[in-house]
Amino acid sequence: MSVFNVVEKFVSINGEGQHAGELAVFIRLRGCNLSCSYCDTRWACTADAPAEEMTETQIVDYVISTGVKRVTLTGGEPLLSPHVIDLLKAFAANPDIFVEIETNGSVDIHPFACIDNPPAFTLDYKLAGSGMEDKMLLSNFDVLTAKDTVKFVCSDVSELDKVCKIVDDYRISDKCTCLISPVFGRIEPADMVDYLIDHKRNDIRLQLQLHKFIWDPNKRGV
Repeated sequence: MSVFNVVEKFVSINGEGQHAGELAVFIRLRGCNLSCSYCDTRWACTADAPAEEMTETQIVDYVISTGVKRVTLTGGEPLLSPHVIDLLKAFAANPDIFVEIETNGSVDIHPFACIDNPPAFTLDYKLAGSGMEDKMLLSNFDVLTAKDTVKFVCSDVSELDKVCKIVDDYRISDKCTCLISPVFGRIEPADMVDYLIDHKRNDIRLQLQLHKFIWDPNKRGV
């Protein structure tokens, strides 16, 4: 039995992604290997962040107890947790539970995509404004399927040119959903819409973080 450091667990709606607005159980695991300039969960990323130790069985039982069928596994970077594949396999043994992993784009997702009943991935591509673009593992694009998502968080409208180049070079929109999102409070979403219109990008979708509009942007557990 493996043990995981869970810094948060709660039920809310997905604030972003393909399933934005749908109920989900959030499981936030401790630790991250990146330090993005705009990170809004730094408190969960340090090695000494307060956490509850839970086994994969306890986590799955908690999810089942909520009656919610969708799980968002997040962090930090959840795929860095030792033995996280054991947790994914425990979820996979429950076909009524749909698991989505929010991953930062620097960790190889191939081993996790190959299990039976694999999770869906929301894969970040960190642009220059994050300070972490050189950490991106482009081979992850090879295993994406229709249930997956690639997300680009933009610090400036000028970064959208790079977004389009990545989407086109790797034919991402032929494989999965492509989302762009503004760093909250730093870009006017209307400017991003104007870019999509001007460049006729029918294959890229703008998303906003719903939870930051419904609740205080700094509120945890939502």
